[in-house]
Amino acid sequence: MTQNTTDHLTTEDNKKSHYHKVRMQRKQAQIHASMEKATDEKGLLLVITGNGKGKSTSAFGMVARSLGHGMRVGVCQFIKSRTDTGEEAFFSSHEGVDWHVLGDGFTWDTQNREQDIKTAQTGWKVAQEMLADDSYELVVLDELTYLLSYDYLDKAMVLKDLKNRPAMQHVVVTGRSALAELREIADTVSEIKDEKHAYKTGIKAQIGVDL
Repeated sequence: MTQNTTDHLTTEDNKKSHYHKVRMQRKQAQIHASMEKATDEKGLLLVITGNGKGKSTSAFGMVARSLGHGMRVGVCQFIKSRTDTGEEAFFSSHEGVDWHVLGDGFTWDTQNREQDIKTAQTGWKVAQEMLADDSYELVVLDELTYLLSYDYLDKAMVLKDLKNRPAMQHVVVTGRSALAELREIADTVSEIKDEKHAYKTGIKAQIGVDL
């Protein structure tokens, strides 16, 4: 009886192994076929939006990846005004990164539209310099979407600057509620959804996770 059970399990395991191998072979063929079609090279515009946590975190992951390849990176942080975050402490000291905190704080803190507009326009001048400089291989425009949603910046100007950047320059835009026009010109758009968030249960922002 024991021998029959063992034989049965062995047969089932062999079947599972065979079917798994067949599925993986098919998947491998599909992936290779897709890779063969993807032959173009260009600077990408990536938009990471949605109401979930992780938009800026994703962008800074690409900063780390770029630095690993010896690339030069520019970071413009709009809206946020704090300079004590872990990512800034780590990346701003890296010789391959130019890091700029360009905000006065969240709009509900400033409560001054005219000031917010002036700060946004001053900050965009810094971004424009990066977008015109082909020595920057990756530019992160953190929370830029808010400046467009609130009409702090001229939408046509921003879209034009993004379109006219150096051909091989990658740009990552983060923030909630990305405009349709921005999504349209992007090469990749990721929507991050908020299923659960510790903050909503009364847990404050944690160092190393949120800051």
